Amino acid sequence: MAIPPDEPLIRPATGPLTGRLLVAVPGMYDANFDRTVVLVLEHGDEGAVGIVLNQPSDTETGAAVPGWGAVAAPPAVVFVGGPVLPAGALALGQVSDPSAAEGWTAVLGPVGLVDLGRATDGAPPDVERARLFAGHAGWSPGQLEGEIAAGGWFVVDAEPGDAFASRPAGLWRAVLARQRGRLAWFANCPPDPSAN
Repeated sequence: MAIPPDEPLIRPATGPLTGRLLVAVPGMYDANFDRTVVLVLEHGDEGAVGIVLNQPSDTETGAAVPGWGAVAAPPAVVFVGGPVLPAGALALGQVSDPSAAEGWTAVLGPVGLVDLGRATDGAPPDVERARLFAGHAGWSPGQLEGEIAAGGWFVVDAEPGDAFASRPAGLWRAVLARQRGRLAWFANCPPDPSAN
């Protein structure tokens, strides 16, 4: 069940969405994105890339990438970042001084992508906490804008802590609940909206 595109809860995607959240509208029955929260890492004329923040796996971070267990935000597991390149890995890291961090690219304030190629012996010393993701989400040029216009995603502001939520199962609800007005109502939507 998508919200009609003329409903004021869904706003057209304007400007770059890098650093913002895509929150799946209730009723998105794509198994990859049902009740997901996606942090947009890049968005531009060439398309968009993001990672799902609330799909933990059973693989421990330290077992998957030695040396990263000490900085892994709890739960210290690898997260399923999306259906694209599931064997590939991305890492988000929070640093205390973004201007001095090496091998790190800002996405949202002190949170950014860590260059795993440069971090072969463990997490860089300036990374305070990190989360590893297997795979990512990707959209071709105009595809994400079309999905938003069709009512598939709410676009909301992200907070740095969203990337390291200690209770990822509750992130979808928590992000919606902190919104203003009618958008917050969706936090209480049942898993099957037609049963409401």
